[in-house]
Amino acid sequence: MLTVKSLHIVFMVAWYAGLFYLPRLFVYHAMAPADDTIGRERFKTMERKLYRGIMTPSMVLTVVFGTWLWLGYGITGGWLYVKLALVAILLGYHVYLGRLVADFRDGRDMHGHVYYRWLNEIPALPVLVGVVFLVVMKPF
Repeated sequence: MLTVKSLHIVFMVAWYAGLFYLPRLFVYHAMAPADDTIGRERFKTMERKLYRGIMTPSMVLTVVFGTWLWLGYGITGGWLYVKLALVAILLGYHVYLGRLVADFRDGRDMHGHVYYRWLNEIPALPVLVGVVFLVVMKPF
């Protein structure tokens, strides 16, 4: 039986998978030779479908079900406000990735593959660890 909590987890995992995979596509896209128009168009299609078709709906549903859980269970505590701040950072990161998708689409990608490698590894992982820690430990 699907519960609000299980639906929240499913959509959250899908959103996070996209947050980790989209920058990896940017790495491959940035490394594609300029004369490989078919390959570059393929990356544009993959990036657009991932961002608009999977990540954004998953993000919206994660926020909806998370809010439903929050209101339904009346969860309180100082840790919750820190978690909400971390979620706000993730939402900003999501929007920034959308801007990069548009930059690649319009041929305005101004960064090399090394930038996208750092973008792939650094921002989302510490926030994920922080959110999980706050939810499980509820330190304050």
